[in-house]
Amino acid sequence: MSKINDFLTETGVFFLATCDGDQPKLRPLGAHLEMDGKVVFGVGDFKDVYREMVADPKVEIVACKPDGHWMRYTGTAVFEDDYKYAEAILEMMPDLKNIYNEQTGNKMMCFHLENATAVEIAVMGPGTDMME
Repeated sequence: MSKINDFLTETGVFFLATCDGDQPKLRPLGAHLEMDGKVVFGVGDFKDVYREMVADPKVEIVACKPDGHWMRYTGTAVFEDDYKYAEAILEMMPDLKNIYNEQTGNKMMCFHLENATAVEIAVMGPGTDMME
C-alpha cells in the first residue's frame, strides 16, 4: 500500500472514475492517506460521487507523474464505519474543515479499495504490479 500512497502523494491530484447509470464520470481528487494497512480516500456525503459509489462501488483511480509514469488503481470501494479516517484526513488537509463540519452538515465519507489491482505504467512501457 505504501507504493500506491507514495505515488498518489507525489502526483498531488489524481482522478477517480465512477459510473452514473450508463454514463462514466471522472473527477479530480486529492484527499487520501495510508492508515491501518490501506490507502483511504475521502469524498463528501453531499456529492454525486458518493451516491454513484454507493449505487455502483466499482471504481478506478488514475494518477500521472510529471515524468509520464502513471498508475491505474482499480477495485471495489468499501466505505469505512470509523470516522477516525476522516478526522485524520481533515488534520492533514485543514482547509477541508471549512467544508466538512457541524455548521455545514457536510460529512466526509472515507473508503478504501478491495479486490484491487494497481499497476504503474511507464510512458511507453509495460505495467508493473504495485501490489507485490
